[in-house]
Amino acid sequence: MSGQSSTTVYLSLGGNLGDPAKSMAAALRILDGDEKTSVVTVSSLYRTPPWGKLDQPDFLNAAAEISTGLAPRALLDLCLDAERRLKRVREERWGPRLIDIDILVFGDRIIHETGLEVPHPRMLERAFVLAPLAEIAPDLAVGGRSVPERLAAVDTAGIERLPSGRDWWLA
Repeated sequence: MSGQSSTTVYLSLGGNLGDPAKSMAAALRILDGDEKTSVVTVSSLYRTPPWGKLDQPDFLNAAAEISTGLAPRALLDLCLDAERRLKRVREERWGPRLIDIDILVFGDRIIHETGLEVPHPRMLERAFVLAPLAEIAPDLAVGGRSVPERLAAVDTAGIERLPSGRDWWLA
């Protein structure tokens, strides 16, 4: 990544089918393998209750800080390609999934495009996004308030930080 400017980006990862930790780890390694993108740090794994559609297994969620020289749309394409390579099927809104990768924050950019809104429009109401993000980015402010402040304002019932440490994705 030398010789070009890079942007700090925060991602949310999650899944609840198959082996979600394995799928998320594989996705992070795909992103890290891109010549213009590197994974800086990854949160612990969090077990979280289903959201939106309740009759499905618990999710595993994590957040990642990456550094990328890609434009936002190119990074989105890379994330979608990783999901496809890991056999993500988008069938049901809020339904079960093997892997889901969302771009939460892309530097200080505000983006409103079809299929890409940054900062992610629903991140501030979702504890399963904010809890892992607060672990790795306690000083990050979104909409004028820090992530830990945002987390304190939402319902965190049922969210459990697993003793995975931060290197679980490298295994």
